Amino acid sequence: MKIEALIAGSVIAAVKELYGQDVPEKMVALQKTRSDFEGNLTLVVFPFLKISRKKPEETAQDIGEYLKKNCTAIADFNVVKGFLNLVIAPAAWTSLLNDINADDTYGYVAPEKKAEENGGKQPLVMIEYSSPNTNKPLHLGHVRNNLLGWSLAKIMEANGNRVVKTNIVNDRGIHICKSMLAWLKYGNGETPETSGKKGDHLIGDYYVAFDKHYREEVKTLKEQFIAEGMDAEKAEEKAKNEAPLIVEAHEMLVKWEQNDPEVRALWKKMNDWVYAGFDETYKALGVSFDKIYYESNTYLEGKKKVEEGLAKGLFFRKDDNSVWADLSDEGLDQKLLLRSDGTSVYMTQDIGTADMRFKDYPIDKMIYVVGNEQNYHFQVLSILLDRLGFKWGKELVHFSYGMVELPNGKMKSREGTVVDADDLIVSMIENAKTLSEDKVNKLEGISEEEKNEIARIVGMGALKYFILKVDARKNMLFNPEESIDFNGNTGPFIQYTHARIRSILRKAGAQGIDIPAELPASAPVNEKEVELIQKLSEFGSAVEQAGKDYSPSGIANYCYELTKQFNQYYHDYSILGADTQEEKTVRLVLAQNVAKTIKNGMALLGIEVPERM
Repeated sequence: MKIEALIAGSVIAAVKELYGQDVPEKMVALQKTRSDFEGNLTLVVFPFLKISRKKPEETAQDIGEYLKKNCTAIADFNVVKGFLNLVIAPAAWTSLLNDINADDTYGYVAPEKKAEENGGKQPLVMIEYSSPNTNKPLHLGHVRNNLLGWSLAKIMEANGNRVVKTNIVNDRGIHICKSMLAWLKYGNGETPETSGKKGDHLIGDYYVAFDKHYREEVKTLKEQFIAEGMDAEKAEEKAKNEAPLIVEAHEMLVKWEQNDPEVRALWKKMNDWVYAGFDETYKALGVSFDKIYYESNTYLEGKKKVEEGLAKGLFFRKDDNSVWADLSDEGLDQKLLLRSDGTSVYMTQDIGTADMRFKDYPIDKMIYVVGNEQNYHFQVLSILLDRLGFKWGKELVHFSYGMVELPNGKMKSREGTVVDADDLIVSMIENAKTLSEDKVNKLEGISEEEKNEIARIVGMGALKYFILKVDARKNMLFNPEESIDFNGNTGPFIQYTHARIRSILRKAGAQGIDIPAELPASAPVNEKEVELIQKLSEFGSAVEQAGKDYSPSGIANYCYELTKQFNQYYHDYSILGADTQEEKTVRLVLAQNVAKTIKNGMALLGIEVPERM
């Protein structure tokens, strides 16, 4: 049993015996004792003053004396005003370390336990992330989205939920037609095979090409209209709408909507190139999906749901035949759902996707991982889904995150100024290889293949940790050089500590030292070891809090704090050079569980930890 749970039960018993009243467990507030006071855990006694009808110091003294006498976990106590500082008995810490050691996933919530707490049903959480467009490759912004989505899925699983990871692919619309038209005009039949490019990169190049040629057309037409006497602003607007390329792109979109066989065949061929490219990037990032939805399917479902809502009086039609939702009673404006020509908007598509998902899965919670520029969109979607009868509509979670910025400013896909995800991954691994060359070369008998694998793990760990350690709600500045440092709050620093511990454990094995499954109650633990055991015991709370807050950065922070604390301990105490066999055994068990917890914590961030570095 966790020490906190044992003490909480004893405090409840103390209040009952001392003051004759039952109190709920939530009234027992235990926190880590401040470093300037003696003790390990502190009980806040203020909630009990109405029951005790005594001063805070007297109430704390009463409870402290009871606990020392009746709770085996308490060795001593001291009172500071309304705070009861408790000194935990060494045997209790040893027992806690044994509990941690016996559980390979200590800190995770078992699915059975979650189901038991939820009336026998394991909750199903669906998480949508990635949401790429098929007109360009994935970039740095997508990297943050995918890493946050994957990590969030792992955190929700670690909290005992069943998780379904989904992706909605934006595979239709004018932006897709721009790439298709550019390929037809300037591609000369180029394919991923003939060009040697990944399919998503090839199509992205044509999206940029469209924009380049379109700008030239707009410039020429604008000059022509100004020469004809039109003012500059109107001339630019007219040029943008009448440029031959954009007119052709819109004509292609209409043909797509009408199921034109040639346009549809081209669309499918080019999208397939893109999907093959995406799959390579997802694999390199270490992310995947349980179910992929496509806007080309969901927009039709969305139109049906909007028509149903219209029939039920939930929406209204204007004179121009467009369909709207009136959200004025929610303090918002009117929202367009279907254009006058019957075509759908993004909101319609999201309603259709939600409907398909609801039919596919018994969703208890829906989480959308989408950037904060879409905050208003999801506020409206939540209201509309609720009106349409989706039980989780009102409670949908928009996991809103900030943008990734670069030292030279924002990224623009159509201008080709993005940081490409594939290039970023390659450069991170190359950087790791260069920086870790000296360390890896010191390892005897390591093959080139193993060196490359270590570089991959370290490079990807650096990238993922640098992105995930930042509070997701904040915009972040990405700095590759800073991320790969082997010191400070970085992925490689934590990975190196794990590898160092695994090296110690291998040496212990080579010396014939057996690490026991359980330590005796009399096993000696010093003050620094107690602090480490206490930190290990906090992993479950960190996992729970990260689940409540949807916060991968909370897990990253815990891993860093644990790593720092272990490194200080290792600096102060030799493990294999301990004075006695008993001390050596305790330290090996402790080190083994620090490595395990680092590995399990980093796994929640999608980060691997190497056995050697």
